Amino acid sequence: MQPTVIITGASSGFGYHTAIKCAEKGMYVIATIRNPNKMKVFEQLNVAENITVWNLDVTNDQSIQQFRERVDTLERIDVLVNNAGFALGGFTEQVPIEDYRRQFETNVFGVVQVTQAVLPKMRKQAQGKIFNVSSISGLIGFPGLSAYVSSKHALEGLSESLRFEVKPFGIDVALIEPGSYETNIWTSGLDLPQAVYDPSSPYHNYVKGLWDALNGENHEDPNKVADLMTSLAAKPTLKKLRYPIGPGVRMNIILKRMLPWSILENLVLKRLLGSQKKELKRWQKIKS
Repeated sequence: MQPTVIITGASSGFGYHTAIKCAEKGMYVIATIRNPNKMKVFEQLNVAENITVWNLDVTNDQSIQQFRERVDTLERIDVLVNNAGFALGGFTEQVPIEDYRRQFETNVFGVVQVTQAVLPKMRKQAQGKIFNVSSISGLIGFPGLSAYVSSKHALEGLSESLRFEVKPFGIDVALIEPGSYETNIWTSGLDLPQAVYDPSSPYHNYVKGLWDALNGENHEDPNKVADLMTSLAAKPTLKKLRYPIGPGVRMNIILKRMLPWSILENLVLKRLLGSQKKELKRWQKIKS
C-alpha cells in the first residue's frame, strides 16, 4: 500500500524538499501550508500527482479542527513530519512576552496539536513514525535567540516523553537536529523585535557580533536534511531518537558534554564579541 506522509510547513525549506523527495519515492504526500498564496507551489512539478496540499495554520484552533476532520477521512497515516516553525531573534530583556508566547504557539503547541490529531489513526493501525524537526539550538543555547532556543529545548523534552508513550503502540518518534542550512528561517524568516535595532541598546554591539556570526556561516543544502528524513520514512523502524545532521553539529554536541561550562562560555563570547569586547566593556563602565 502506498505510504501516506503528512508534512507541516511545506511551502519552503526542509518541508518543501522532503515533500518532493518522498513523492519521488512513490509516497503519497499531504503537504500543509499556512500561507494561502503558496498553495500552488508544487503544481508544476513532475511529482505533483503524488502531492496534495492542505491549508493549515498550526496556531489557529479552527484550522486545527479542519485538519482533524480531514485526517479522520484518511485510510492511514504512515509518517508525520512536524516541520512548521519560525525563529524569533532578540535578547531576553528586549523580547516582549507576547512574542515568547507566539514562538511557543508555533514551535511547541502547534506540534502538540498536530500530533494529537494524527496519533489515534497511527495507534489503530499499530504503526507510524513522527519526525519532530528540532535544531542544534534544541541542544545548545545561543545568545540572542533565547525564545527560539527555549522552544526547541521544549520540543526535545516533549519528543523524549512522546517516544516512551507511543513506542508500545508500534509508533516511533525521532528528532531531526539540523545545524546551519540554507532555509528562509535564517535568510529571510528570522523574526526580530524593533528593540533589536535600537542603537542606544546595551546589546547593540552584541547584536552586531551575533548577526555577523549567523550570516557568516556556510549554510548547507537543505536537500541533505530532506534526504535524511526521506530515508528514515522508508525504514521499518527507527532505533534512535536523535538524528543530528550538519557540519560541526556532532562535534559541538560532544564539546558541550565534555567541556566545563566556563571554557564553553569563553569560546562562544570570544567568537561573538571579538574586537567589540572592549567597546562593550567601555559601555558598561560608562553606564555604571
